[in-house]
Amino acid sequence: MPAYKVVPGADQFYALNEPAIGTAYPESVYPQNAQLPTLFQPLTIKGTTFKNRIFVSPMCQYSSNNGYATDWHLVHIGGYATRGAGAICMEATSIVPEGRISPEDAGLWEDGQIEPLRRIVNFSHAQGTLIGVQLSHAGRKASTQAPWVHSGLGHGHSWVASKEDNGWPDNVWGPSELKFSETYPQPKEMDEAHIQYVEDSWIEAVDRCKKIGFDFIEIHGAHGYLLHEFVSPLSNVRTDKYGGQPLENRLRFPLRLASRVRAAWDKPLFVRVSATDWAQGPEKGEDDLWKQWGIEQTKIYVEELKKIGVDLIDTSTGGNWVDQQIPVGPGYQVPFAHELKKAYPDLLVGAVGMITEPDQAESILKDGKADVVFLARELIRDPHWPMVAATKLGVAIKPANQYERGWS
Repeated sequence: MPAYKVVPGADQFYALNEPAIGTAYPESVYPQNAQLPTLFQPLTIKGTTFKNRIFVSPMCQYSSNNGYATDWHLVHIGGYATRGAGAICMEATSIVPEGRISPEDAGLWEDGQIEPLRRIVNFSHAQGTLIGVQLSHAGRKASTQAPWVHSGLGHGHSWVASKEDNGWPDNVWGPSELKFSETYPQPKEMDEAHIQYVEDSWIEAVDRCKKIGFDFIEIHGAHGYLLHEFVSPLSNVRTDKYGGQPLENRLRFPLRLASRVRAAWDKPLFVRVSATDWAQGPEKGEDDLWKQWGIEQTKIYVEELKKIGVDLIDTSTGGNWVDQQIPVGPGYQVPFAHELKKAYPDLLVGAVGMITEPDQAESILKDGKADVVFLARELIRDPHWPMVAATKLGVAIKPANQYERGWS
């Protein structure tokens, strides 16, 4: 028998990490861990225990083949699974082909897309890391170019992915026939039948998530994509029960969808929201009419999501108004997470947005502004950030067996 342990039940050889990568060692082994920073304290959600509070944010890679994950995703996600993150949320994954942001975006609208994702999930699990997926529909911002494709094609300011670019500009849908901007596709207004089609497709994708083995699902309701478009009066000017000025109408479809997902999914369920459109002027005018989406409507929305049984609100902002004015700076979106946490202290809240320093992340959690931090760009720059953060905060956490020499 070999002296080392292997991951039981894995489909190939993986050395077993004990404890799991990114887990704080017990105080009996490392006395400095007697009082752990909040960032490295475990968190249990619906019976699932996350080993720390550092979550990898969904990051579009624009690297899928007709919605199918590739080895780029295996390496990209696998790198985070081996470097100490508490959880990984895979990128915006469309529940229908026309709901992708770009032709190269991820999808989960057919069974063939299960196996490439299962391979990634199995690898993550073999490293002791939890992994979920962000289910999405881009709405009126669909059929657009990947950023580096747009910048390299030299066809002016247009973001539209044409049919020649494998796009579908004539099959873009939203709550209303309002373009995001003149450089984006013209959407069609979704009728009752199309709303039902999208809702049913979402539930079919949830069923595929079960087969894949994801540990949690995040519903993408932010950044100007379909669900955000429905809730904001800037993008939803319908006159039926799904839109217009009444907030109840604009929330109807997103809440109905969340309720169905909750009923179909018994593991942790997150929702990412944009807490403001960052448009000029007030959220509500002196005429008592809603002018744009903002924190007050978000609080009402979140209260309803809480009643449905959503476990965590991943709090972002913006993306729905082309002329948005965002005061970007360190932690610039954290105040919105804090507002939701103050309003609903017993609801788990995630914070995002230029969180780059370990002390900064720890203070957000320690001060009760959020329960977890989601990082993206900083993890692109330094995938070992969880290990670096532990070192700076004086915590001893488990590195991967293969990387232990780098952290001795």
